[in-house]
Amino acid sequence: MTALHPTIGQQLRAWRERCGLSQLDLALAADVSARHLSFVETGRAQPGRDLLLRLMAELQVSLRERNLALTASGFAPVFPMRGYQDPSFEQIRAFINAALERQKPFPAYVLDRHWSVVAWNGAVPELSAGVSPALLAPPVNVFRLVLHPDGYGERLLNRGAWRARIMSRLRRQIRLSNDPTLIALLEEISSYPDAGTTSAPPEEDGPTIPIQIVTSLGRLSFLSATTIFGNPVDVALEEIALEMLYPADAATDEAVRAAQASALR
Repeated sequence: MTALHPTIGQQLRAWRERCGLSQLDLALAADVSARHLSFVETGRAQPGRDLLLRLMAELQVSLRERNLALTASGFAPVFPMRGYQDPSFEQIRAFINAALERQKPFPAYVLDRHWSVVAWNGAVPELSAGVSPALLAPPVNVFRLVLHPDGYGERLLNRGAWRARIMSRLRRQIRLSNDPTLIALLEEISSYPDAGTTSAPPEEDGPTIPIQIVTSLGRLSFLSATTIFGNPVDVALEEIALEMLYPADAATDEAVRAAQASALR
């Protein structure tokens, strides 16, 4: 009979194979004998707490998964998981808020692991003009906003390319986490009308995919850059990212700056 849930040994083996490491490679990195690691993976031995933490650190397992693996092995979780508004995050929020403000007049967002907006700087509200109010109700999911027919819809000029990119990213995350929320999101996005035949603008030949959308300011094109926190020791902090949009061409830069100047008059 096949177990409904993988054992800790099976999980370690899956994580090791995902990293492309042999048992000997991992054993040397984690300061354990290859024989003992083999016994752990096959269930003939149970890893202690410290060994389990060393192995997961070498395998770059997420903090959330490390906590779950520890709990499943009978140990207490090690890494705290505080909400973004927790008082202990005050310094982090101050840094993020400053970054959001400096990014103006261009958009910037804080996203969680499910691609929902935790905070944003309110720049270029024209991007959300015409979007269904239901999609703008918190928490706003950026993948849903971009691809839903009542979101950016046909205004997104390279929607086919973004649909392929988003679905590929979700599948990769699901392979690593098996997160039910991400699975449901992928299923939902897969049910949207296929825009795979949408013509891609010439800029699509570049090294990255811009977001190209028609707005009341004209055709806007942005490139995105993502910032994550190094060496996090909190689950929530590891799982948030700061996404910043930069103008991909001079016309976008000029249109956005002109709109901001007009709004300030």
